[in-house]
Amino acid sequence: MARPRSAGYDDQRDQILAKAAALFAQQGYTATSMNQVAAACELSKAALYHYVRDKHALLALVAEAHVKRLDAVVDEVLDLNLEPEPRLRELIVRFVREYSNAQNEHRVLTEDVKFLEDAERATVLGIERRVVGAFANAVAAVRPALKPAELNKPLTMLLFGMINWMFTWLKPAEEGQRLTYEQMAPMVADLFFGGIGAISLPDAMASSSPVPRKKTPRKETAL
Repeated sequence: MARPRSAGYDDQRDQILAKAAALFAQQGYTATSMNQVAAACELSKAALYHYVRDKHALLALVAEAHVKRLDAVVDEVLDLNLEPEPRLRELIVRFVREYSNAQNEHRVLTEDVKFLEDAERATVLGIERRVVGAFANAVAAVRPALKPAELNKPLTMLLFGMINWMFTWLKPAEEGQRLTYEQMAPMVADLFFGGIGAISLPDAMASSSPVPRKKTPRKETAL
């Protein structure tokens, strides 16, 4: 007879997944040992194995949990039964928020999914496709002509590129960064819908005067 799980089992496993995701993101999956994961979780290695079979299973759990959460966010928005434009805006805003709290997990998803077994990778990619498909349908609902032209998915991938890339340069915790992810989320939606002319400035930024910049000689570049 299997030993019953403790009341805090799921919470403890979630913490293990978060610590493992941070280590995988910082130093790579292959360079991370189960000893390091156990130490980060303040558990013995034996206790760690009570929650997860091995490092490979740990990677699969991190990746699958992340895409399942994104899939759940999509379902939460669709359940609101919003009109096409508010629906897509809500999807964009919620995904920016979700990514801001799961940057380690997302980096693992993009860089380490190649280490999964075929069946595990197929499961993760299948959920990813559902998420992309939901966004593509939301884009097509705003502008129906995009679907027969097969442009709704490419535009969706451009949108995801904008969201993903933002987290490589926007670091609100660092000194000198004025923008937060919460402020950026509606800007991403505005930019996607209307281009640069549609961007609304946050109140604090709109009321402040820009700092004069010293002119420097213009340099020719290849870009």
